[in-house]
Amino acid sequence: MSFAASPPGDPAYDAAAAVFNLAAPARPAAAVTARTVEEVRAAVRHARAAGLPVRVHTTGHAAGGAAPMDGALLIRTALDGPVEVDVAGRVARIPAGARWGAVVKATTPHGLVPPHGSAATVGVVGYLLRGGISFYGRAVGVAANSVRAIELVTADGELRRVDAEHDPELFWALRGGGGGFGVVTAVEVALFPAMTVVAGSTFWPAEHAGALLRAWQKWTLDAPREAATSFRVLNLPPVPEVPAELRNGPMIGVDGVVLATDGAERALRQTDDLLDPLRAIARPALDAWQVAAPGAVLDIHMDPADPLPFVGDHMLLRRLDDSGIDEFVRVLGAGSGSPLVMAGLRQLGGALADPGPGGGVLDRIDAHYAYSGSAAPFPPLTEEEITRHCAVVRAALALWDTGRTAPTFVDNRAQPQGHLSAEDVAAVDRVRARVDPTGLFGSDITPGATAR
Repeated sequence: MSFAASPPGDPAYDAAAAVFNLAAPARPAAAVTARTVEEVRAAVRHARAAGLPVRVHTTGHAAGGAAPMDGALLIRTALDGPVEVDVAGRVARIPAGARWGAVVKATTPHGLVPPHGSAATVGVVGYLLRGGISFYGRAVGVAANSVRAIELVTADGELRRVDAEHDPELFWALRGGGGGFGVVTAVEVALFPAMTVVAGSTFWPAEHAGALLRAWQKWTLDAPREAATSFRVLNLPPVPEVPAELRNGPMIGVDGVVLATDGAERALRQTDDLLDPLRAIARPALDAWQVAAPGAVLDIHMDPADPLPFVGDHMLLRRLDDSGIDEFVRVLGAGSGSPLVMAGLRQLGGALADPGPGGGVLDRIDAHYAYSGSAAPFPPLTEEEITRHCAVVRAALALWDTGRTAPTFVDNRAQPQGHLSAEDVAAVDRVRARVDPTGLFGSDITPGATAR
């Protein structure tokens, strides 16, 4: 079939190159939105013939941590077709470009869910192949471990389907290897049964941050695997979308999900085990946990639905001791002068720390918490001010930093990145050299995920 990419200035270029993080715009030499496998194949063949490196994205959520796209052909995958649910087999086939909101809508009527992210607008393929830390992750593991098959167009322009029995080496490398293997056109992901959850958020004034963080961390050490939570400091703007109770200075928020594997009554008791000690410290300004259908999980974290510019940082942390808690509160709590709109800790552990049987190169996350913090550089706040405070936080928490990262949390290409060991990087590079010997997709590799 004929192929035509759009140049800068063309509306089709703008649509294909659009990213979620407006602080990290994509500026490829040309761009195309592919809606069929044949269009993907034509684009790859064109790039190879023209000597253009190929870059790939769907929603552009990972733009902040990706390498620049200068001089490349960008393929935005938005493949036509529905999410196909095999109820008996507990597997969903998901076309590239689908977002988690559409997938959850397709699976939950059958009492099944995937290990999805915390926002409906996030693209499925990038999230899964970059590891994926779900609110269900402590129960079912790293999201990449749930991938059962991957369809992709490789540098030779051919469509391949890889799984545990068909090119298992490539299947291993694709799941967490950092990209650069081809253009993924669909994935098959395992589903697990879920009819009910207890989910929500509770908020307190930030003056109670130290006591709340100590109590929350104590609970996390022995928390049931069905439960996953976040502890966050929020400086939310006074806009109508933000509840009035959360507009009066910095607030502490504890949000999360308890999967009701044995009924709502037990999940409610597990939730109270978390929240009652926190409620005893101070009266919440807003308390909104409830029994809900799994679809509600996509809303509790209050992730923005629309693109905006943001700058941030991320670390994987060991367990914090008293001095670590003090440092966290000093640089992020009330009176710290932190400009970060959201900064906090995502609870890890449980099945997230377990190697997945037959998993990919990134099959577990070895840390207690994932720290992330970010802000939007809207005047008078500048990107430089945000970056400076991110450095202050990084220095304060350096003693507890594992030196590793979780790819889906990385928003800044300048920050240290490293989710693979040197041995794993070398092994993944050997797979890339086999499937892409000329390096057509070489510039699409996550920074830090290749030795070349």
